Amino acid sequence: MIEGVKVKKLKVIPDERGRLMEILRADDEVFTKFGQVYMTTAYPGVVKAWHYHKKQTDNMTVVKGMMKIVLYDDRKDSPTRGETNEFFVGEHNPLLVTIPEEVYHGFKCISGEEAIVINIPTNTYNYKNPDEYRIDPHCNDIPYDWGRKDG
Repeated sequence: MIEGVKVKKLKVIPDERGRLMEILRADDEVFTKFGQVYMTTAYPGVVKAWHYHKKQTDNMTVVKGMMKIVLYDDRKDSPTRGETNEFFVGEHNPLLVTIPEEVYHGFKCISGEEAIVINIPTNTYNYKNPDEYRIDPHCNDIPYDWGRKDG
């Protein structure tokens, strides 16, 4: 596992009225601070990648559909530099993935319908000076293929 990445298995509590799932609590081991909560989506087969943050940790889960969340460690002084992690997150595997600063990340919708991601970053988004550093999802130096792996 990439240095600093944490995964929390989320518990779904169903009853005759529906279900409840806590995502992140202030008393969780993975919690550091609250910036904001936002939702983003991807349509089937769409890749949204790669980016990283210099000042922000992300806490990401998927509440509808399934996503393949992929992380790549390119931090110069990291003991896990060059390592890639894949997490299959969503309705069939409810997880919270904590992504530390300077770790590249992105996701691909692997379900047959639009998937919904909830992210709880430690900082608010700065519209004038975004803490977001992007590279192309396919043409880059990251040794990762977003294609489906059969077999």
